[in-house]
Amino acid sequence: MTLRTRVALAGAAVVAAALLIASLVVYPAMASGLGGQHDGELVLAAGQAPQLLASFKATRAPLPDYPVSVGNTLLQFFPPPVQPGPTTGFVPLSDRDTGVAWGKLPSYFQEVSYGGARYRVYTAPLGQVDQALVRTAFPLDRDDDTLNSLKLLLGALILGGALIAGMGARLLAGRVLRPIGRLTEVVEHVTATRTLTAGGLDGSGRDEVARLARSFTTMTGALNESLLAQRRLVADASHELRTPLTSLITNLELLGEGRGTADPQAPALVHEARAQAGELRVLVNDLVELARYGDVQIHTEDVRLDLVAERVIARARGRAPHVLLRGELAECLVHADPDAVERAAANLVDNAIKWSPPGGEVLVEVAATGALSVADQGPGIAAEDLPFVFDRFYRAKAARSLPGSGLGLAIVRQIAEAHGGTVRAEPLARGIRLVLSLPLAT
Repeated sequence: MTLRTRVALAGAAVVAAALLIASLVVYPAMASGLGGQHDGELVLAAGQAPQLLASFKATRAPLPDYPVSVGNTLLQFFPPPVQPGPTTGFVPLSDRDTGVAWGKLPSYFQEVSYGGARYRVYTAPLGQVDQALVRTAFPLDRDDDTLNSLKLLLGALILGGALIAGMGARLLAGRVLRPIGRLTEVVEHVTATRTLTAGGLDGSGRDEVARLARSFTTMTGALNESLLAQRRLVADASHELRTPLTSLITNLELLGEGRGTADPQAPALVHEARAQAGELRVLVNDLVELARYGDVQIHTEDVRLDLVAERVIARARGRAPHVLLRGELAECLVHADPDAVERAAANLVDNAIKWSPPGGEVLVEVAATGALSVADQGPGIAAEDLPFVFDRFYRAKAARSLPGSGLGLAIVRQIAEAHGGTVRAEPLARGIRLVLSLPLAT
């Protein structure tokens, strides 16, 4: 059963239930209203009985001892003395009727059978005649036709209302559910073709369906970007791995030919092979780190950013004596992964050292705002290369001849984004400043 059909059935059921409840209220109220109207007519007829009695006396006609018809009402007189016992109409007289005739008991209503029909009977004292009694009656079956017609009308109203509501709900459901149908087609298309495109979805409204369309479009767009990024990473990694692997294999083949290690060029070949293996190790390690810090489920804690920078500077001084490393470190507490922050700081410092000339200065600054900046006095970065500094495997023309994997600054950006921070590059008059901003501890 389709969702459209279920909505139509639900709408029809709701309307039918509402009409049924209304019918259960209207029908008893109508029956009660008719009964009250007839009771009023019986009381009125009983009140007019003295005038009718006077007309009988005026014509000197004998007073009938059986019920007579007066319009829709039957009327019967009981002259005094009223005694309990059988009568020629309705039900026998009782002690209660005697009490009503003597004025000791109040008038009353009852339902009786007479002549094969049910009657509503009103018993009251006959005015202006002491100890006399009058009964007025109305046949109840006259209301049956009206009430049966009302039953049929209410039943037809319930069925017709449910049918119209169901058809209307189905038509409206088709219009309301059209975006869901389009979304279903897009999902089926994505499932069948494995292409993460969600074009054609209308997300301009403010209802839940429009929100779902916008969320689905955003989700597929993010997944598509992630898939494309993975493909680019694999393609770039394979390209970067191909060169050192080819050089390594070539050098090993040369060692395997001729005199092997006894060849005078063997030490140079071994040195070159070891250098290529080192490049492979750096590249693989950087790829592992890049994948690691791409995981948002990293462990975070309060970290002294200035102390992390101080440790990174101390280690860098030992391996880069040709560069002057200087730190201006303000006390700063950030909420981050300590290992990731240290790796990012080390990458920034290593990048600055690589570009610094002998005797050049690298300034490492930590601000109380959670910003770690590293400035060098190198050649700087061309304006056309500036937007791509933190991209994976991106290397400017001037850097392609230098060692490195092209992933160091990409790892810095990955770490920043994993913590909700940012990175940026600021050109200087001499060199460049790279800034990593992290959220402060609360």
